[in-house]
Amino acid sequence: MRHPLLHTGALSLALLLFGCAVPSDRPEPDPVLTPDEFATRIDRLETEMVSRCDAQHELLATHVQRQELMDTDMREFGSLLRHLRADIERLERGDDGEPVVVSRECAADELGLANKAVVGRSEWIGLPDAGTYLKARIDSGANTSSLSATDITRFERDGEDWVRFKLGLGENDVAVEGVRDDWIEAPIERRVRVLQAAGETSRPVVSLLMTLGPIRETVEFTLNDRSHLNYPVLLGRRFLMDITVIDVAESYIHERPEFPGGRPAEEAEQDEAGDQDDEEA
Repeated sequence: MRHPLLHTGALSLALLLFGCAVPSDRPEPDPVLTPDEFATRIDRLETEMVSRCDAQHELLATHVQRQELMDTDMREFGSLLRHLRADIERLERGDDGEPVVVSRECAADELGLANKAVVGRSEWIGLPDAGTYLKARIDSGANTSSLSATDITRFERDGEDWVRFKLGLGENDVAVEGVRDDWIEAPIERRVRVLQAAGETSRPVVSLLMTLGPIRETVEFTLNDRSHLNYPVLLGRRFLMDITVIDVAESYIHERPEFPGGRPAEEAEQDEAGDQDDEEA
């Protein structure tokens, strides 16, 4: 049997012989530099620092140059602004020193007027259902349009309320002569109440096809006798809204429509000569 001390001694000898293969947690020491290697490394570091400083100086010089250019531009901009203000003040004063009001012209598209027809304070309209032209007064103060009518008679047709009437025209009202006494029939759309000095009255409202220049629309008319007024037709906001613009300085912008039995459109100017601008409500 092998002696225990002999076994322990052999193990210790093996550890001494192979101890260099056992890993160690201690860091390896930095290699020792020779004086030449140290000087070389210092030179390299110095060169890198000088290069970095040169780059920083160049970047700083670039920033300074840009700042100087910006300062120059700002001075020029300030000078231009002062001159512009002086020109504006001179234009506002005018040559005689008085202020000048400059109005801005708006494009039609800006105001939403591009697709609207321009109408004057009075226009010729056509009533194809009645076969005549009539003079119309444009009145944006009135809500519903009005047509002069007489002999207004209510009747029933197919269970609905209808009305028949004749055009209420005075001797001076211009129309196709052959239709002055013709009956016109139309369904009653609704009735409106009107307050007058004599009391409250109810008027029927009918829809009739109407033309005015390029406009061809079905228009609601309140029926009442306007023969004592200057115009047998009054066009109110319900018709004017969204499709027309009123030029109060003009009248009869659009040509008078022509109907069988009526006079040609070129003779309309003679019938417009005696118009009166004043119109009762």
